[in-house]
Amino acid sequence: MGNQVLVTDELHDYMVAHGMPLDEIAADLVAETRQLGDVSVMLTTADQAALLTTLTRLISARRAVEIGTFTGFSALAISRGLPDDGKLICLDVSDEWTSIGRRYWERAGVASKIELRIGDGHELAAALDGSFDLAFVDADKAGYVDYFERLVPLIRPNGLMLFDNTLAGGRVVEADGPVDRKEFNAHIAKDDRVDVVILGIGDGLTLVRKK
Repeated sequence: MGNQVLVTDELHDYMVAHGMPLDEIAADLVAETRQLGDVSVMLTTADQAALLTTLTRLISARRAVEIGTFTGFSALAISRGLPDDGKLICLDVSDEWTSIGRRYWERAGVASKIELRIGDGHELAAALDGSFDLAFVDADKAGYVDYFERLVPLIRPNGLMLFDNTLAGGRVVEADGPVDRKEFNAHIAKDDRVDVVILGIGDGLTLVRKK
């Protein structure tokens, strides 16, 4: 077994700076989100954002869905990976937080690619139709199994689903760790419709490829 690198804040900043660093628009969005206080912990990390953009381009995604948009940082990353005629449907319960993102989507010139739907995430997910190339889920963790089951039929073969916070700060291996994450991780690990890889990036990012 190879060595595992402990990613400190300093090392994370180095990785971002030498990979796909934030431009002025993304950096401004991150800064404004952090001013919200404790809720800013829901912000996608910069290395995750770079990965989202890269994966979107890598699989030539044209139609994507995001469940849990918050202030729109991850949506900005995904939309930048889409072609000019691509579409990202964002589902979120908060008009207040997503209104921040809408301003930055306009600044970045990607607003035309994004369709924002406000309401209960599970109800909105149930109303989705058509085929998607990519899905990013960062909403209520207790609902991950439901979101997964709703998304699998909608994702094209070789399409990707990504679920955030699946390692819960490493607490998934503890006896009293979060039950919702443990149940979700176990649920998808035994599903023969998909291939699953859990990455130690951010708070744990699970990549799910539909066979």
